[in-house]
Amino acid sequence: MPDDVVPDDVVIVGASAGGLAVAEALRRKGYRGGLTLLGAESHPPYDRPPLSKQVLSGVWARERAHLRQADELSALEADFLLGDPAVRLDVAAREVLTASGRLLRARAVVLATGLAPARLQGQDGLAGVHTLRTMGDALGLREDLLDGGRLVVVGEGVLGAEVAATARGMGIDVTLLGLGDAVLADQLGDLVGGMLTRLHAERGVRLRLGVAVEGLSGSGGRVAGVRLTSGELLPAETVVVAIGSRPATGWLHGSGLSVRDGVRCDSRCRAAPGVYAVGDLASWHHEKLDRRLRLENRTNAVEQAQIVAANLLGEDRPYVPLPYFWTDQYDTRIRAHGFFPSGALADVVEGDPEQNRFVALYHLEGKVTGVLGWNMAKAARLHRSRVADAIGA
Repeated sequence: MPDDVVPDDVVIVGASAGGLAVAEALRRKGYRGGLTLLGAESHPPYDRPPLSKQVLSGVWARERAHLRQADELSALEADFLLGDPAVRLDVAAREVLTASGRLLRARAVVLATGLAPARLQGQDGLAGVHTLRTMGDALGLREDLLDGGRLVVVGEGVLGAEVAATARGMGIDVTLLGLGDAVLADQLGDLVGGMLTRLHAERGVRLRLGVAVEGLSGSGGRVAGVRLTSGELLPAETVVVAIGSRPATGWLHGSGLSVRDGVRCDSRCRAAPGVYAVGDLASWHHEKLDRRLRLENRTNAVEQAQIVAANLLGEDRPYVPLPYFWTDQYDTRIRAHGFFPSGALADVVEGDPEQNRFVALYHLEGKVTGVLGWNMAKAARLHRSRVADAIGA
């Protein structure tokens, strides 16, 4: 099928935010062809950011995280095949084989299978050890936290920090450890990293930073602690492993697609004729930056879905976003636009870190790369255009 021909039917592999957004965008644009959304989980499409916060804490019931109500999903006139993960893709035939043996064939296929969390050696089969990616993960972790005991979070990045903050809010004894010298310093620099580190310490989190994990200790099939390379054992009844994720491309090996760091796409998010990728999975060429990007956040998934839908309908549009990132920890809200490369300097341009409210512009080699707001989201957004102009996005 030539790419300028609107497909009669579309199979979307992945029924989370990115996949659902593609389906909704197609319908908004008047597409009346067949739509199938294939999901590995049995849950209807839900929002992932609340998993580490509102769902984990119990402030939200699981249903509140659903992206759409049942009648809204029905109005899409799409087939939702849930609880049946894809296991193989035939690119030339545009056929998707599922774990149950279904063979789905369409004129176009959209890949939206997201990420798979990295794991520690020895964690599988050991009760009390969790990763956090799915609704089931969040509910299982919450159940263990409600049983009490000590929690060790391995990984001082965004997910690890959010889990630690949520658990402390539940009154849990929390230790947060990681290779970095400060919380999120690798992602957001020394100013924000130092402030987040102090924030967690003030809220009672035990911080063990700049340390490496050797493995897990268990007793009777349940985790008993985390062993550091120094030989020290940190006792724990529950452990969360938050050491990063990788694109969920295992099912695509042998398909002929390049999946070295996500699904390699052109500037139109096209991986092959009639095959597109969206969200955390997609590695695409950003035309304005003239570089390859892969972004892991919900905002990107939804924005990229609009471009994929447009290109499925023949609009021929490049995807050229300005990256956006956010995290909520305790009563602190961080909102960031642009890039935050290693070595970038943060200059406070509004507010005051001492007052717990500020906006910082990030510079590298004299060039503005990003803007971050700490409890000043609207003010940070006013600088967004300055960042976009500086980096050409």
